[in-house]
Amino acid sequence: MPTTSELEHMLRGAALRVTRPRVAVLAAVHDNPHADTDTILAAARGDHVQVSHQAVYDVLRALTAVGLVRRIQPAGLVSRYEARVGDNHHHVVCRSCGAIADVDCAVGTTPCLTAADDRGFAVEEAEVTYWGLCPDCVAAARDGVPPRHTDRPKDSARQEEGAT
Repeated sequence: MPTTSELEHMLRGAALRVTRPRVAVLAAVHDNPHADTDTILAAARGDHVQVSHQAVYDVLRALTAVGLVRRIQPAGLVSRYEARVGDNHHHVVCRSCGAIADVDCAVGTTPCLTAADDRGFAVEEAEVTYWGLCPDCVAAARDGVPPRHTDRPKDSARQEEGAT
């Protein structure tokens, strides 16, 4: 976790004015990889910063625009934010509980990441989402515990998308 002065330096380096909400939101994203806006809002408020939902959306939009934060949205889930930027990593998502983890880019021969016909596009990156069960859900299934579906309905994802 970067210090407050490091977060302020990141904001200045991206030509953003340093404000308490921006520092709090950036800190929350660093502390909570793959967090949704509600988690980020709670974490920012936990730092005793008065910040509204709309302010969090605005700050996340600004941080994403300058490349300090990356927004991901696996199919059917709400937007999530992470501070790991600048590399082309991918994600693995648990179909049962919704846990998300980073997966480094495949190396060597990766025919599925090379478009057979790029239709004239200058391809800059590929986004891959792996789906399956996390270790906790695999163990729970093995022990006969019912799955913990925590995914929000697709309508919630669309509503949040409209708010961001």
